[in-house]
Amino acid sequence: MYVWPCAVVLAQYLWFHRRSLLGKAVLEIGAGVSLPGIIAAKCGAEVILSDSSELPYCLEICRQSCEMNNLPQVRVIGLTWGHVSQNLLALPPQDIILASDVFFEPEDFEDILTTVYFLMQKNPKVQLWSTYQVRSADWSLEALLYKWDMKCVHIPLESFDADKEDIAESALPGRHTVEMLVISFAKDSL
Repeated sequence: MYVWPCAVVLAQYLWFHRRSLLGKAVLEIGAGVSLPGIIAAKCGAEVILSDSSELPYCLEICRQSCEMNNLPQVRVIGLTWGHVSQNLLALPPQDIILASDVFFEPEDFEDILTTVYFLMQKNPKVQLWSTYQVRSADWSLEALLYKWDMKCVHIPLESFDADKEDIAESALPGRHTVEMLVISFAKDSL
């Protein structure tokens, strides 16, 4: 459990948009050490952190991150991608879903988008703010996004000062190729 390069880039995006986070309902999926969710909570968002319900030590890491950052109001729940659970059903509508480097195993892509689609049914205006590290030119979300009636906008890293090898005094992004995406329903009229 450590901070991945994509988490620093997503945290930078959140910081760049910090004024729009106040009072927003934000869910981080696959949170791990929870850097993006912690930043969102520090910027005034109402944050819920989640990681796999099958990995209790990941949920404990989320809790420890909240404790170390003096954020007792942040809830931590178990969500397993692609599974309908009581925790998923009980979630209130979200404004933003955060996902830092969750698209790393192609066999998980559809389960992730299934979960996001379910959350989009609760609030069709919700956006998934996601960063991922390019690991293979053969991996693509495009077909799955089309299948789930979603669209994707690529956000240039230079538009939020994340196009450097170091961000906020962290060398974590380094020379990794990181992409920033905003995913939403394809139909804006919903």
